[in-house]
Amino acid sequence: MTSTDAVLLNITDDIATITLNRPDRMNALDHAMIAGFSDALDKIEAQSSQIGAVILEGSGGTFMAGGDVKFFYQMTQSSAEETRSVIDAMISRVHDIVIRLTALPCPVIAKLEGAVAGFGVSLMNACDLAIAAEETVFTLAYIHIGTSPDGGSTHSLTRLVGMKKAKEIALFGDRFGADEAHDCGLINKVVPADQLASATANYAARLASGPRGAIARTKALLNAAPQATLTEQLTAEAKSFAECAVSADFREGVTAFVEKRNPRFGKS
Repeated sequence: MTSTDAVLLNITDDIATITLNRPDRMNALDHAMIAGFSDALDKIEAQSSQIGAVILEGSGGTFMAGGDVKFFYQMTQSSAEETRSVIDAMISRVHDIVIRLTALPCPVIAKLEGAVAGFGVSLMNACDLAIAAEETVFTLAYIHIGTSPDGGSTHSLTRLVGMKKAKEIALFGDRFGADEAHDCGLINKVVPADQLASATANYAARLASGPRGAIARTKALLNAAPQATLTEQLTAEAKSFAECAVSADFREGVTAFVEKRNPRFGKS
């Protein structure tokens, strides 16, 4: 399987859809998928001004079952030095994907079904919004193969669900359902399986039709907030608001409000 086969990219109506495409392996992460994901991000970044939202999904009825354990097993047959070298290189590329996905100016929506396990949880947490089908099952899972998490999940989980819940999820590796994921703040919405596609498309369409400059700045402010002091955040907010206030979208937004009509934002 080539990297192009392992990750599919479709861009239609200003919405990019990244599809993890190893259905026979429950979309488990391997070298081809890492390369394909990186290629997809290259294309999205090159067209970022024309893209209003990104949907991240898995093929075959599941999101992602984590890393490819068969590959990990093969690595245990190598020397410790070789294993460390290969794993270090692989995780470096994986972490680059997480950073780039988070840094996209447009919002990224995780469309979740089937299994969301291991790095799949990390990937979900790197997205801005997440919608899950009712039967989706979540597990951080790393502990079950004797390793600690990667992909930024120890960073994101503590911020999303709090330290105690993060430790429960990470240290036990238990499976839990979509309702619990919603209740603890991991995902935004739970829908019946037959409504997952339409609910995700609705989120994406609303975002893509919004004021993109303001959305990008709002996303950046929210991403920076946990590391900022109140004074730093207030300064950043003031600068961002001023930049928005001289945009065509701001002029359209306030004009539409005064004229009591829906705004028609551009794509700037």
